[in-house]
Amino acid sequence: MPFVSINPATNEVNERYDTHDAAYVDAALERAALAFDDFRRLSMTERATLLERAAELIEGEIPVIAHLMTSEMGKTFAAAKGEASKCAMTMRYFAEHGAAMLEEETVSTSGSRSGVRYEPVGPLLAIMPWNFPFWQIIRFAAPQLMAGNPIVLKHAPNVPGCAAYVESLFARAGYAAGVVTNLFIEVDQIESVIADERIRGVTLTGSERAGRSVAALAGKYLKKCVLELGGSDPFIVAASADLDRTVPMAVTARVQNNGQACIASKRYIVVRSIADEFLERFVKAMGEVTMGDPMATETTLGPIVSQSQVELLDAQVSSSLTLGARALVGGSRSEGPGYYYPATVLVDVPGDARASCEELFGPVAVVKVVDDLDEAIAVANDTPWGLGASVWAQDPAEIDRAIAGLDTGMVFANAIVVSMPELPFGGTKNSGFGRELGSLGIKEFCNAKSYFVA
Repeated sequence: MPFVSINPATNEVNERYDTHDAAYVDAALERAALAFDDFRRLSMTERATLLERAAELIEGEIPVIAHLMTSEMGKTFAAAKGEASKCAMTMRYFAEHGAAMLEEETVSTSGSRSGVRYEPVGPLLAIMPWNFPFWQIIRFAAPQLMAGNPIVLKHAPNVPGCAAYVESLFARAGYAAGVVTNLFIEVDQIESVIADERIRGVTLTGSERAGRSVAALAGKYLKKCVLELGGSDPFIVAASADLDRTVPMAVTARVQNNGQACIASKRYIVVRSIADEFLERFVKAMGEVTMGDPMATETTLGPIVSQSQVELLDAQVSSSLTLGARALVGGSRSEGPGYYYPATVLVDVPGDARASCEELFGPVAVVKVVDDLDEAIAVANDTPWGLGASVWAQDPAEIDRAIAGLDTGMVFANAIVVSMPELPFGGTKNSGFGRELGSLGIKEFCNAKSYFVA
């Protein structure tokens, strides 16, 4: 079956792409294996030059790339331009700092010389999601290309245009054939790719269900894997929070990328002494969010990516309302063409309601009031996920308690959780394992080769 690109704002078909058959996949993997032999021998300076060229191409094509993202998954045009710019910035960061991150380490032993070298392992399969159709690829690819590992991309089926564009981008930047390869393959073709001896590792960003499947296959075929899965990130409002700063960012944290981000804040845990004022201001601000055409400059909330996703979100909310939750704003799907869902605030959500125990991939915030910061941290940790968390407080002691007490891969204080090239990105518990970005991320798929000279 072909991969079909559908505009979620209009329900119209953009384009169709043919699925690659087994012969195409085999040839692609052979090109990747052959490319590795030469690519691994490039100096760090040569790898950096190639990555810089790719960054230059992105910077020169931002409007085209942004329009492609908006038309395929519905993010606002402004957000899409920001995503493209961030990709170029990250590529430049690793071009500049990748060599130092992978520098050989000298270790003092009884020998005359010993240490650790970081060497590429070979072609890597990257299974990527639709919500950040360029950034998710570059977040993984930029450090791994600097490390010397070719990338084989299996992108989400609803953003095929973005996948094809990325392959073309790296080819135009001067990367040899096989260094960055896109595969239009179905889910039932993935196991054969992971099993192939030419693939040396696999990374997946996606659902918990997909992560379990890929992890099982990686284990079966003895392949290193990195998983970045779902999350239900807490947004903790402590007693000392500055609401003038906190409330606007609380809105951004929930509606960014149309609410479809693994690190978007989803559970708002507010200390009682400040809860009434926060709720009043937060509900008002969420009600003022401008929803509409994602290409329009005034729009801050575009459509949900697909009919199935907006129906899932609507079912999660409606079933929670049936069990006793209350919607202070929003709470039901918008009428008309496109897959739109308004900014929504839920309170009094029972613990067994879907809005409490499932990830909400859309602009729906669940607010819970607690007595103090200690209870807020306990509630934040009472979840199977542990990706990111943000805490809002002016008291340094409250910030330090939250950073130490939260069981997550990332904690941001007085800022929403974001991915940035300088810091490792990843989670704990059912949010996955392994890291992308930072010095840890670039080494995930390197052979840490120890050596000892007597």
